[in-house]
Amino acid sequence: MTHFITLFMLMETLTLQHQQQEKEAKIPLSKESAMVLEESLVHDVRLSSVGPGRATGSDVFHNPGGLDLAMKLHYLRVVYFFDSEATGDLTIMKIKDAMFTWFNHYFITCGRFRRSDSGRPFIKCNDCGARFIEGNCTKTLQDWLAIKDFSLFKLLASQQVIGPELSFSPSVLLQVIRFKCGGISLGLSWAHILGDPLSASEFINSWGRVMSNLGLKMIPNIPRSVPAPGKPGLQKDPISAKRIDPVGDHWIPANNKKMDTFSFHITNPQLNYLQAQIWGPSLHQTPGFESVCAMIWRCVARVRTKSEPKTVTVCRSDPYRKDIIGNNQVISKIEAGSECCIVETELSVLARMLEDLGVDERKEIEEAIEREEGVSDLFVYGANLTFVDLEKINLYDLQLNGQTPRFVYYSIQGVGDEGAILVYPGPQGSIKNGADGKFVTMILPEDEMGKLKSELKMNGLLLEDN
Repeated sequence: MTHFITLFMLMETLTLQHQQQEKEAKIPLSKESAMVLEESLVHDVRLSSVGPGRATGSDVFHNPGGLDLAMKLHYLRVVYFFDSEATGDLTIMKIKDAMFTWFNHYFITCGRFRRSDSGRPFIKCNDCGARFIEGNCTKTLQDWLAIKDFSLFKLLASQQVIGPELSFSPSVLLQVIRFKCGGISLGLSWAHILGDPLSASEFINSWGRVMSNLGLKMIPNIPRSVPAPGKPGLQKDPISAKRIDPVGDHWIPANNKKMDTFSFHITNPQLNYLQAQIWGPSLHQTPGFESVCAMIWRCVARVRTKSEPKTVTVCRSDPYRKDIIGNNQVISKIEAGSECCIVETELSVLARMLEDLGVDERKEIEEAIEREEGVSDLFVYGANLTFVDLEKINLYDLQLNGQTPRFVYYSIQGVGDEGAILVYPGPQGSIKNGADGKFVTMILPEDEMGKLKSELKMNGLLLEDN
């Protein structure tokens, strides 16, 4: 059995390297300088696999539900930055030793996808493991965070997606990069089909508890059986999800536009100014998330003069979730109406719409998947302009040696052409005169990003040095 697992991991590694060579061969020559820069920043990269310390068994299967399958074309990319004080005598061996215990509880995440005779994806819990990537960086942590080129953060969290060979594709990839100063980054690449952002956050936070010898007061994953077939019918598809042509076993949606990612920090003084600008002296203000998203919504509408986003989607955590992994986040549609002009609507009205007028479409999304027995392909992020509230997923609860991350960076891969806006807690006391606040990651069409930055600067949401 041991020889089989070793051979399997070797085959996975060779497949990954072959796929990477194919990707690099397709990169245009004009990007050579960018490749040289990337290679000079992160080097000595090594691949391995890590899984549960206990064998799960040969006939254990996990069947994702309809909402899980609706998210299968999306991936969460999270990078946690820790100072040298937090890493102490931390070694790769200690990290992996803790993971053997950790994955006993999360053995489902170590399996590989297969398809049933009907074509519905399921996970074979075969303990093939999560991919583990380690490497070194030529810069200090302080220098890296000062770069402010967030496109480089893809070097710190794997961009691998599931497919085109399901049996060789891990759903979780963990990446540890050690900076010249002794600090580290911990990158989490999480296939959204496994669970929502809160599930991913609890997943990695529980590893921190094992590292601190606190133990895990939780039951292991309980694999789900195949859901009951959905009722046939001609029901309309939900507004907050978009059906696309079959993607086969390569789980990533195709974009009609080239997408770009930009991130920026909103300091507490900026946030207070925005709230005053929208609400004045009123005591009945919306939370910061709705106010920030209202401003961005209107700025995007000013950029998209011929196609204002009158319908948007809001995703946020469900505090009453049951499973330790799974997609339970609330997915709501907000429809402003065809007669509404977003650019002329008061920010306070837009903020109230985001807070109060959302219609939860989780049931409709699940029914749309189950009507076709889990074989259809949908996507949520970017089906409409999508606002993702990540403020209550405990991003900064991961601890190493009693220290929380200096900064956490969040992004999503597989966003559709309408784009997505992620809002999450800002750096924990690491930026002078503006600690905490909020951090925003925008994933939008490249041809819109420049104009949108100008709009955000004119409205005080984006500082000139960004």
